[in-house]
Amino acid sequence: MNSRERVQMALNHKEPDMIPFDLGATPMSGIHQVAYVNLRDYLGMPKVQPRISDVIQQLAAIDADVADRLQIDVRNIAPPSYGAHEQQYRDEGDYTAYTDDWGIDWRKPKHGGLYYDMYSWPLIKAETVDDVRKYDRWPDPTDPARYAGLRDSALAAVAEGKAVVLGSISPGVSEMHGWTRGYENYFTDFYLHPEIAEYIMDTMVDLKIAYWERALQELGDLVDVVIEPDDLAGQNHLLFSLDQYRQFIKPRHTRLFSFIKSHTNAKILYHCDGALMPVLWDLIESGIDILNPLQKSAAGIDFKAIKKEYGNDLSIWGGGVDTQRVFEQGTPAEVRRDVLENIEALAPGGGWIFTTIHNTQATVPPQNFMAMWEALQENRNYFATGGDLP
Repeated sequence: MNSRERVQMALNHKEPDMIPFDLGATPMSGIHQVAYVNLRDYLGMPKVQPRISDVIQQLAAIDADVADRLQIDVRNIAPPSYGAHEQQYRDEGDYTAYTDDWGIDWRKPKHGGLYYDMYSWPLIKAETVDDVRKYDRWPDPTDPARYAGLRDSALAAVAEGKAVVLGSISPGVSEMHGWTRGYENYFTDFYLHPEIAEYIMDTMVDLKIAYWERALQELGDLVDVVIEPDDLAGQNHLLFSLDQYRQFIKPRHTRLFSFIKSHTNAKILYHCDGALMPVLWDLIESGIDILNPLQKSAAGIDFKAIKKEYGNDLSIWGGGVDTQRVFEQGTPAEVRRDVLENIEALAPGGGWIFTTIHNTQATVPPQNFMAMWEALQENRNYFATGGDLP
């Protein structure tokens, strides 16, 4: 069984020969370039200058030697990272900065900076829908440069027996409302300017549909998974009321996901971490097939209970190790124990792709990364379906 067959079988809620493993196939299961360099050094691999797959998060593209060494089953085939298509960097004193495709300004400290943070939002001063209509910086989702070489890359991945994941043009419909308006407006628009919120989100759906139509014409016969993220929750609660979600966001998700499903047989991977349990059935109704990541440390998240209630309707992509509390701060032994607990909870019956709960951050020790990987390797054969936790 090759990697692609393994992933496909797992996503069809069956147990393949072993638990599939992902590193770097999504913008939420990657590794920061600093941690990547440290991991390569720890493994005694040749030094390389990391290629950046996600500018904002400074994630490293996974080189072929690491993919082979770690037996990664999934390949990322993606256009340029969110909002960073042909960006021009500029010097702003203590910062390196750029303006992305959407007109959002980002900067990273020159000394000790690990990520780019947004600091200017193009629609922050808009007071009416007419103000938003006048905005002329929306990117062209059908720009041929976005798709150059993607089909060849996908064909190469399939020829190597890898599962293929295709990313989106931007973060989610609701999330981009916040990214373009600024977060104070994001939270108040639902009360003070609902027409602005609706207009921006409808615009995002239209842009995304144009992107997916073009992307799936190119790749719809080759991809196994497509990604649409949209953070809706914090550590303890949704970011807005359930009624607001169902009024403003769910209909737009449903429209977008329905369009994608009409153009490909690929599964829809939806990213939302945090305490999202109040909307999980709604998301399934809207059309998601896979949830990433299932944040173990968030309120209301119980792996075994979720697997029991949702396991026939939803696959999980993530949940392999607790990145918030264990992966960085724990000992290798604590990492191993966490991994084994998660395998026991999520592996039975398939429907699970093992990866970290979120990206491997810059400060994760390589010893902890390899403790995670080794614990998986020792227990990839679905021990949890027939025995006790080792």
